[in-house]
Amino acid sequence: MSIPAELKYTKDHEWIRIEGDVATVGITHFAQSELGDIVYVEVETVDETLDKDEVFGTVEAVKTVSDLFLPLTGEIIEFNEALEDEPETVNSDAYGAGWMIKIKIANPDEVEELLDADGYAALIGA
Repeated sequence: MSIPAELKYTKDHEWIRIEGDVATVGITHFAQSELGDIVYVEVETVDETLDKDEVFGTVEAVKTVSDLFLPLTGEIIEFNEALEDEPETVNSDAYGAGWMIKIKIANPDEVEELLDADGYAALIGA
C-alpha cells in the first residue's frame, strides 16, 4: 500500500501536499481502495473559505457516498475539473492526477496537527 513520505495525512483518509501557502488535497490509496470504483466527485465550495473539518464535497463510489472533510482552514481556490469527466482517476492515480482541491491555507499552525506517513500507516494498520 502506497503512503508517500513527503505528504501529510488526516484520520479521514485525505492526503495533503503543502507548497508554500497552498495545500493540494486528495483521498489516500487506502480510502479509494475501501470505497471501490469512484464514479463521481462533487465539490461546490470553490472560492469559499471553510474551517478545518467542514465538508467540502463528496465522493461517490458504486456502493456508497462519502463526505470529504477539509484538512486545513482556508479558501478553496481550485477543483480538479478533470475529475468531472474521469472520476476513476482517483482510483488509478490517487496521489497524482487524482487530486481533488487546492486550498489557500489560512492557519499554518494546523499543518502540525496532520499525521505524517508513519502516523497514517499506524492508523490504517499498514
